[in-house]
Amino acid sequence: MKQGFFTILENTPLTEKVSRLRLGGDVSAVERPGQFADLRLEGCFLRRPFSVCDQDEESFTVLYERVGRGTELLAALPVGQSLDVLTGLGNGFDPVRGGERPLLIGGGTGLSPLYGLAKTLLRRGAQPTALLGFNTANEVFYAEEFAALGVETLVCTADGSRGVPGFVTAAMDRDHTGFYACGPEAMLRAVCETSDRPGQLSFDRRMGCGFGACMGCTVLTVSGPRRICRDGPVLDREDVLWAD
Repeated sequence: MKQGFFTILENTPLTEKVSRLRLGGDVSAVERPGQFADLRLEGCFLRRPFSVCDQDEESFTVLYERVGRGTELLAALPVGQSLDVLTGLGNGFDPVRGGERPLLIGGGTGLSPLYGLAKTLLRRGAQPTALLGFNTANEVFYAEEFAALGVETLVCTADGSRGVPGFVTAAMDRDHTGFYACGPEAMLRAVCETSDRPGQLSFDRRMGCGFGACMGCTVLTVSGPRRICRDGPVLDREDVLWAD
């Protein structure tokens, strides 16, 4: 974990609710896809955690949905604004876990960490397929960016207005060697019930401290409660105990 000040290089709306934020600064602590950053916003007591979507040598990108006071404040910040950021948080994905033909399954902004993972998988010679789930066609974002990487990309919409009708599980084929998933927990559970292959789940939980002190973001596992901010956000599918 590293704390530093980052400069907003881009803060662009992608849809009515989702924006892309690119921050310039010291990204040396961001080592694996699936890690997250914690942003301090003026007027908010708690930091706001966001998965790292992409990075280069001088900046990283997050995708965020405007759903509350913190993200509305973030959406209003101009290019050039400086932010206090904790980087290198969380464990990240294991790029070997999903095998050679993994599915990348994202629900809404849950697709964010899967974009950087797709790049890593391609570099090691894997052939990932992206399944991106949304409620309706006007909520779709980043499908073109995944496709531009050379990743087979399928869009699923709950109302059938674009791509495969229904939830992401409707597009899960039996030929995949494993999966990586991030999104609503109901989606994560459905993915696990649909596939019997190795998989990893990235949990999007509300956090207090962001580094393991408050125990406010725990998930029950076969090894007991695990802190999503410190022990996650990525957990192996077989470790998770789902509530009845």
